[in-house]
Amino acid sequence: FLVAAAIGWLLETTLIRYLYGRPLDSLLATWGVSLVLQQAARSIFGAPNVEVRAPSWLSGSVGLGIAEVPSARLFILVLAVVAVVGLSLLLKTTAMGRRIRGVVQNRDLAETVGISTRSTDRLTFFIGSGIAGVAGVAVTLLGSTGPTLGTSYIVDAFLVVVAGGIGQIRGAVIAAFALGLLQATLEFSTTASIAKVNS
Repeated sequence: FLVAAAIGWLLETTLIRYLYGRPLDSLLATWGVSLVLQQAARSIFGAPNVEVRAPSWLSGSVGLGIAEVPSARLFILVLAVVAVVGLSLLLKTTAMGRRIRGVVQNRDLAETVGISTRSTDRLTFFIGSGIAGVAGVAVTLLGSTGPTLGTSYIVDAFLVVVAGGIGQIRGAVIAAFALGLLQATLEFSTTASIAKVNS
């Protein structure tokens, strides 16, 4: 969490802060940074994917009545639930969360009541990047990892954000759950690739 959060904070401080209010430029800039990071990973660690061995306590599967669920996937599900609940509690029950919500809802009004929008922006990017880092580590439990691991999930992530609504945690959770169920249902009659396209 801390490593990814620190990288996100650095990125926000040096680049993203100059692109607020310009969503297309922000999107292109972050896409460019992702390409630079991918190439850096290739240069440092090499191009081939690396198998990640899950800890022994995550090997095997757990019987849930009608189905056997791999322990690693169950762990990822629990981790996602904990992250969403934790973030929701942070935003709803703490002064920091109220500041973040205030800046998102009405930036100018938040500034007039004394909220430092600049530090709130940095803090928000720090938290979001940290959660993304935790998710990246969790994804490595599903298979091999490499510099381009995220490209197979980026379309789904954009769909969840667009369908769920930007800045809406509840909407993102509902959209992610619906998309996952739709893809899993379609995979019964087609391949995983076709299911992804159809969903």
